[in-house]
This record gives sequence, structure tokens and C-alpha cells, in this order.
Amino acid sequence: MTPTPRRDTRPAGANSTGAGAATRPALHPRNRHQGRYDFARLLAARPALSAYMLTTPRGDTSIDFGNPMAVRELNRAILHSDYGIAHWDLPDGALCPPIPGRADYLHGLADLLAVDPGDGTIPRGMSVRALDVGVGASCIYPLLGHAEYGWRFTGTDIDATSLQVAAAIVHSNRLDKAITLRQQPRRGNVFRGVVADDDRYDVTLCNPPFHASATEAAQANQRKRRQLGGAGAPATASALNFGGHAHELWYEGGEAEFLRRMVRESVGFGAQVLWFSSLVAKSAHLPGVRRQLREAGALEVREVAMAQGSKQSRFVAWSFMDSAAREAWRATRR
Repeated sequence: MTPTPRRDTRPAGANSTGAGAATRPALHPRNRHQGRYDFARLLAARPALSAYMLTTPRGDTSIDFGNPMAVRELNRAILHSDYGIAHWDLPDGALCPPIPGRADYLHGLADLLAVDPGDGTIPRGMSVRALDVGVGASCIYPLLGHAEYGWRFTGTDIDATSLQVAAAIVHSNRLDKAITLRQQPRRGNVFRGVVADDDRYDVTLCNPPFHASATEAAQANQRKRRQLGGAGAPATASALNFGGHAHELWYEGGEAEFLRRMVRESVGFGAQVLWFSSLVAKSAHLPGVRRQLREAGALEVREVAMAQGSKQSRFVAWSFMDSAAREAWRATRR
């Protein structure tokens, strides 16, 4: 039986993670990664993971989540066993994404798209097109999104090396028809330069750079490693990111400036995208995002809370289409 999709039905401007919330959000009910990792199953899919296994002081089986190589091997095992991705690798230093949290964002977006058909049916298949802004070397959102829902993805990135690695992953898994990659020619742009005049996307998604400088990013990474203590962290510790090249971790002005630019640029593509969206790591940035979306003329705004262990997050989605325009868009999927 398929779990009932989680929806955020609060009006535009409501804070999904504000003080006074009755309950904290958990992983999406369709997320495959509820509870602790099944290491026996993962080891069967990827025996190389055994080199990084350990026993925690409580007697639990785990890996050293402070070791980027261990987290990378864990991701390989998860992608192979749960999503049918047989070939996945990253260069040293690349951002190694936490798969449960990445999957949660995609499930939330699927619920968002299910609102428009009216009957709650999640649109599936290659007719649904998604744009991943900042796809990275891991290509993680297109891989998970296509495996879960069959969507077709375009991934963009400013870094040529990251795109080469992502292209190798796509090709080795025979996903060339499902995932297209494009290089963003200008670091300051988000949609300009990569969205063609005849492109149409049901949804865009993005995991913005968190930090405002390389120094800030390095300090944050050191804090994360100290918190983990280098041994025996529980599965939820994988909510943290390890590694990451400069363009993945920081942007001048930080997350707030990146989101401002994204909202400004989205206005010019409002007729080509049904729903724009982005993760917002820092709740302090939400008031500014709401104000910018009002000023930009967004007709629909949704905020959806997410959580993995003690890590709280959320994504914001917006559309410049009214109900009639969304109905016309919906008809093209039939």
C-alpha cells in the first residue's frame, strides 16, 4: 500500500519550521531510508563496504561517518541496492551527498506536482521534466529522481570537471536518454545561459552553496568533523556533507544572495517552469525569501519542512502561474 503523500497545506508565507510547531518533521513516508541502515543487505550489494565497518560503543554495526571514503562506499552500496545504480564514483574532494536527505527533497517535489492533477496522483515517466541547478559530480538528484519516478532531468553546473564525472556516471548506467547535462557559462547566473527558449520544466530544484567564503566553508567542515568524533556515528549522521569543491560549498554573499539571484532570474522564466524550488538551509533566510517572492509576483508559494535526525531543513517552491495556466500545463502531460 502506498503511503499517503505528505503535503504542506499552509498558506503562502507560513513557516513550516517556525517556533511553536506541534511536531518535528520526519523522513517522507515514501523515503526508502527509514530507521537505521540495513548493513547486511548493503554489504551483500557492495562487499567493499566491509573495509569501513565498525562496532560502536553501544554494540551497533556502523561505519565511520567522519571518513569521506567510508561515506562514499556507503553511497555506492545504497545506490546499487536501492536504486539500481551499478556504477557511481566521485573524484577526491567532491561533495559526497547524504542520500536519505536528497531523496526526501525529491519526494516532497513529487507531492507538490501531485497537487496540480487534483486527485493526488504523482506524475511519473519521461514526460515530467526537472531541472537540477548545480547537479555536481555526483549527479545525485537526477539518479534518484529517475529511479523513483522515471522523470527526465537536465542537470547544470559551472564546473566542467564535475560535469565530466557526472556524464561518466550517466553513460555507464545507460541513462543518457533520461539525463542531460549542460554547463553554465557564467558563475553569477542561475537559469540564464542554460534554459533555452523552447525548454519547459515541471520543476526546478537546487541545493545552494551554504557559505559566503572558502574560509567559512572550511571552518564549518572542521566543526562537523569534531562533532562526529571520527567513530561510530549513527546512520542519521550522514545528514552531514563531506568534502566539496569551492563552487559546491560557497558563493559570494552566501545562501541568501544565491536565493535572491535565483528568485530574480526565475521571473524571466515563469512561463517555462511550472514550479521553481530550492532548499533553504538556514531558517533565518526564510523571511527574506518570502519578501522577495512577493515582490517578484509569485502567485503560489509553498514551504515544506524536512528533517533527518537532528538536522532540520526545508525547501521553498513558487510558481508564477495561476490555476488556469497550471491546468493547461497539466493537460500537456495527459
